[in-house]
Amino acid sequence: MDWNHNLKQLLGNATDLVRKGQLADATRAIQQALGGTPAMAGTAAPHAAATATQREGARAGMPGTAASGPGWRTGFAQADIEDAVVIDLADDKPPRTPPSPDPAPASARGHAAKPAPGSFTRVAFALAGAPQDHYYLYVPPGADTGAPMPLVLMLHGCTQDPEDFATGTGMNGAAARANALVLYPAQAGSANPKACWNWFRPQDQRRGGGEPATLVAMVREVMARHPVDGNRVYVAGLSAGGAMAALLAREYPELFAAVGVHSGLSAGAAQNVMAALSAMKTGAKPASTSPFAATTPPVIQLGTALPLIVFHGDADATVHARNGEQLVEAALAAAEGEVRPAVTTGRSAHGQGYTRTLYQSGNATLAEHWVLHGGGHAWAGGDGRGSHTDPRGVSATEEMLRFFLAHPRC
Repeated sequence: MDWNHNLKQLLGNATDLVRKGQLADATRAIQQALGGTPAMAGTAAPHAAATATQREGARAGMPGTAASGPGWRTGFAQADIEDAVVIDLADDKPPRTPPSPDPAPASARGHAAKPAPGSFTRVAFALAGAPQDHYYLYVPPGADTGAPMPLVLMLHGCTQDPEDFATGTGMNGAAARANALVLYPAQAGSANPKACWNWFRPQDQRRGGGEPATLVAMVREVMARHPVDGNRVYVAGLSAGGAMAALLAREYPELFAAVGVHSGLSAGAAQNVMAALSAMKTGAKPASTSPFAATTPPVIQLGTALPLIVFHGDADATVHARNGEQLVEAALAAAEGEVRPAVTTGRSAHGQGYTRTLYQSGNATLAEHWVLHGGGHAWAGGDGRGSHTDPRGVSATEEMLRFFLAHPRC
């Protein structure tokens, strides 16, 4: 039995279990699908009876995962898709769609106090007619000068929240030195039980609707309330957040100047759960990775993708490293003229090897691709106090911010 046939059978079994209300059994079936192992009748997953802490470790140590070594906190494993399947099967509610392509946030019309310089603050947010959301905003100490500042939109991964993501990446400290604002949206539990951005659902892949429109409305609210340099607005994310960052860059190229994706997938890599599972395991099908979507108005299809920086571990057993390559390929496909790659190899201060490839055409940088040797599904060079980090690696935070600030909108 080939893998695709086995996967369909396992997902069919999971569908039946969800409809019967047996969600734990359905999750185990999906875990087997993700691991690429055949289902064994009457055999529970090895960690089925583990404590909550042990279950997190078991996810990190699923077959083939390179999650090992002191200080490496990971644990994404099946989080991206386990709950996506449950949502697709059990949630019949229509998606949250803003009332217009450029919705005005209700919170912008209020009189909430503006976060002070040097603060990391939870901010309530709501689109007109939509449930209330929130985001966290880091305002650097230098904001009190009133000078226009860069803004970085940071999209967390599954099972994370803004505070955890800020801790793990250390982006606030880096932003303080660069005098940059950092916006961390929070995925609502009602949208995804494991806090994953729904990067694989068509209604959340389009300009002017779903999650992209909500995230962009948050960006525009921050720009309206703080002195933001409109030529230095960037987006980055991890895993599901990285996939959503790629979507935002594709759908809103007039807003963002550059994009960073860590352990993520190409924009439009999947349009349903089956395709998402396949993309995570082996990479997206070629037809799914075009640099622009039909929903992007022709007037702003500039002919080139945004400057892109990618980090991906070559031992990532959750999102295959082929996805990082496909992100770069999509950026290069939009290039005009000869593309010149420059390859550098090295090791981080903590001993992890890497290969860095810089792609340029003319005087323009198209993409920067970091392959982290032995790296799994975790933020490179992150703080071990946060989840899904690998302190051994180069600092993805410092390198990403360096890349962003070198690429303002022309």
